[in-house]
This record gives sequence, C-alpha cells and structure tokens, in this order.
Amino acid sequence: MSTTLERPALDTPRKVAPAKDSGTLLRSQVRTGWALLTPALLHSSIFIVIPVVAVLVLSLTDYSFGDTWSWVGFGNYSELFRDVDFQASLWHTVLYAIVVIPISMAISLAVAIGLNQKMKGLGFFRTAFYIPTVTATVAVATIWLWIYNPGSGLANGFLSLFGFAPNRWLADPATALPSLMVVGIWQGLGTKVIIYLAALQGVSRDLLESAELDGANRWQKFANVTWPAIGPVQFFVLITSIVGTFQVFDLVYVMTQGGPGSETRVLVMDIYQNAFQDLKLGYASAETVIMMLVIAAFISVGRLIQRADAND
Repeated sequence: MSTTLERPALDTPRKVAPAKDSGTLLRSQVRTGWALLTPALLHSSIFIVIPVVAVLVLSLTDYSFGDTWSWVGFGNYSELFRDVDFQASLWHTVLYAIVVIPISMAISLAVAIGLNQKMKGLGFFRTAFYIPTVTATVAVATIWLWIYNPGSGLANGFLSLFGFAPNRWLADPATALPSLMVVGIWQGLGTKVIIYLAALQGVSRDLLESAELDGANRWQKFANVTWPAIGPVQFFVLITSIVGTFQVFDLVYVMTQGGPGSETRVLVMDIYQNAFQDLKLGYASAETVIMMLVIAAFISVGRLIQRADAND
C-alpha cells in the first residue's frame, strides 16, 4: 500500500495596510482635539466672552433698560471716581480681600495638615469642615446673625464669661466689616481644606523619607519638600479666593445690607443697586469693568509672588 505525503500549504502573505504618514496622523489628532474642545469653547463664548464684550460696550453708554440710549464714551468712568459710594465700596472690597484671603489660606493649610495625619474620627472632622461650604449662604448668614445678636447672641455670651462688655458687632461701624470677614473666612475654609488635603496627599513620600533620613525635622521637611510641591495648588487657591472675595454679595446683603451707614457696602452690592434698583446699567457696567481690572491686578501680584517663591 502506497502512502502519499501531502505537502503543507504555504501561508499566503497577509496584506499590510500602509502606515499613515506623520502629517496625516497629526491632522487627524488636531481635528479630534478641536471636536472635543468645541463644547467647552461654545460654553466659554456664550457665557464668558460675549458677556464680557457686552459689558465693555455698555460701560461706554448711558443704557438704562430703555428704548433709547446714547454713547457717552468714558463719561461713566470719570463719574465713578467722583462717586463717594463707589469709592467706599471699592475700598471695603479690597480691604475684605486683603484680610480674608491670606488668613483663610493659612488656616485652611494648617487644618489640612492636621487632617492629613492618622487620627480617630478623621472622616467626621473632614465632613465638619466642609459642611459650611455646601450650606446655603442665607442659612449661614442667619446663623451668624444669631451669634452676633447684641442681646442673646453666642458671641457676647462667650465674652461675658471673661468679663467683657457686650458688643453691637454688626451695628457698630468699627466692628461690622471685621465681623463679616470672620464669617467669610469660616465659610470658605471647606473648599480650601479639601484642595490642600488632596495636594498634601500627592507629595512624594520618597522625598519626605529621604529628608527625614538626612536629619530634617518637621518644619524643614515642610519648608523644603512639602511647600515647593504644593506651589501650583497654592496659586490655584489664591486665584479662586481672589475671584470669590471680590464677588461677595449675598452674605453682606443678608447680614448688614451695606450698613451701618455704608461701612460694609461692597462693590457687587453697589453694582446691584445701580443696575437693578436705579436702572443705570451703563454705569453699573463701568463698575464691573473696574472690578475686573482690580481682580486682574490682584492676580498679577499673586503670579509675581508665586514666581518669586518658585525661584527661591
């Protein structure tokens, strides 16, 4: 019986698709990137760019929600710097920002360092510090109105234990704005603490252990390892704090309505009154432009400080 050996079939060569050249691939990636960015760009254009341009244009007019308006050029701006209420509100807002921003950042960083340690009840403390941030400002203001109540408030009750005379807090021109600053610092701690805590947990453990092996104490590890590592986060917190403090309104409106007199009148409150009570939208737009310029100046100073700190 003869046996026939079958030869194995040779594998047919596969067709390899030609690789895309780098130029085609780059163009494809660019198109994909623009497609993904389109929703964000539309959002920014509709809710940021267009309103900013509208404010700039309206600030050069005497528009007041009526059918007729005229072009006044820089007339609104020249009037602003003769307006006593505007000057007071601008000064109060700048003073509020200068006090609240550094104190709140320092306290938040200290709290975050404490919450970054291993301790019992850590989840409770993290939640407790964050609750004021998610609480409605009207509710926060109502609670602090009771705390500052001259007759039955917690603040005067606490001070009386040490023999201090009761204070009128929000009704006293000397203490009204500082009292609001305390509330602003307290309410804004939660967000900053969470951001700082996330940054601290991202600091390299290897660098901290290396510094400890080199004989560094806690302060030296913080100054030479932790502080430089959280530098970008510090700048982010600074920028968001600047924008937030310059936009303070509801807290002041509920607690003092700008009083006593105009001792707590802030810039957004002055803009609100001119725009929606006096119907001077062009004038209020000019105030808004000034506020944007002041915010930009504060951010520029913060940027210079951050660069100087990074170079050191």
